[in-house]
Amino acid sequence: MANGEQQQIIVKRIKKSGGGHHGGAWKIAYADFVTAMMAFFLLMWLLGSTTKGDLAGIADYFATPLKVALQGGSGSGDASSVIKGGGTDLTRSEGQRKKGDIEAEKKTINLKAAEAERARQERSRLLELKARLDAAIDANAALQPFKNQLRVDLTPDGLRIQIVDELNRAMFDSGSALLKDYTKNILRELGRLMNDVPNKISLSGHTDAKPYSSGERGYSNWELSADRANASRRELIAGGIAENKMIRVIGQGPAVALDKSDVYNPINRRISITVLNAEAERRILEDSVNPALEIPADGSVPAALPADGVPASVPVPAAPVAPGR
Repeated sequence: MANGEQQQIIVKRIKKSGGGHHGGAWKIAYADFVTAMMAFFLLMWLLGSTTKGDLAGIADYFATPLKVALQGGSGSGDASSVIKGGGTDLTRSEGQRKKGDIEAEKKTINLKAAEAERARQERSRLLELKARLDAAIDANAALQPFKNQLRVDLTPDGLRIQIVDELNRAMFDSGSALLKDYTKNILRELGRLMNDVPNKISLSGHTDAKPYSSGERGYSNWELSADRANASRRELIAGGIAENKMIRVIGQGPAVALDKSDVYNPINRRISITVLNAEAERRILEDSVNPALEIPADGSVPAALPADGVPASVPVPAAPVAPGR
């Protein structure tokens, strides 16, 4: 240098490498992208599951948050905040009204009125069936000769159709469950008509009070009335009535006389078919018509059940022993 020689400048160039194929910079960018997409879809899901009322409150808040927080107004959020905000509370139902898409309409049901309306409709349906039965009896030449033996009336249990015996025209052979041909025709015609209503049916057989010579220990009026009820059930089914409509088939013997003043009157021998209303059907199915009687420890019979087993309302005078009718 002292000799005037020029100093040589050496420039070192350092080449920076981005890592090439093995670099990690792109991974950071990709992770940021995935995070942003996840946040976006999460936001879309939240917006989609939020009601319009809540969205309106959020939009109002972010429109002028400082003004709302300091001076109050719509969309200020929780009304319990120490900062005076006011507005509609979007989270509470007491004290303030919660916004939503559609206000739920409160409906009250008057159960008594609904039950009364159901009973009215059912009675109307049974009255319509009664009118159809009366018309069918008048229009059917095969049934007209037996019009006096067919009795149709409304009872607390529903519409009752009774086929009764006359002095010289019985439904069954004496002491037998064998149906007469005209009785079969009557039952089949009734079965066709009654199948049009949805109500269930109860069927009972009745006899007069003439006892069998073998007494109550053998085959008696109780068995006879039950056999006649079942024979009538089969003919109703043959006439087209659905089998599942029958919920009770019983024999009541002479216990429930139609003519209580003369228990030997032929009209006491009858088949009673009842198209049940809903209340009677419920009682039968729940088996609550006749609750069990408590028998005292001394074996005495309660007052509700006479010792002879015959209801006091059906007097049975002495009669010569003859086959039951």
